Amino acid sequence: MRVLLVVHGFITAAAGLVLVIVPSLIPSMVGISLPPGDYVLAYLLAGAEFGFSVLSFGSSRLTDARALRLVAWTCIVFHASSGVLELYAYAHGASVAIVGNVVARAIIVGIFAYLCVLKT
Repeated sequence: MRVLLVVHGFITAAAGLVLVIVPSLIPSMVGISLPPGDYVLAYLLAGAEFGFSVLSFGSSRLTDARALRLVAWTCIVFHASSGVLELYAYAHGASVAIVGNVVARAIIVGIFAYLCVLKT
């Protein structure tokens, strides 16, 4: 679980930085045009990414099984709900490219769930 949390911390920090430095990049990868006036959406998502990065890095040093399960479930809910909402967006016209992100989130959810059940 410790390794997963550190990796998750780096990935979410990197996503947050990209969303701040080049706000339109990640949305454009799934066919979403984000004009400069709408960058606030990317900035809000960046804030969530930074929060999950801190949660992941900080919890990677926890030893309490209950606390680690809570962190894992928090990450599971975030990624699972995001994936479901991305599928909803796809069903309503978002680019098929978003399905790749859904698959990535499903893998992340699976790894967190596996480690949450078997390792904590």
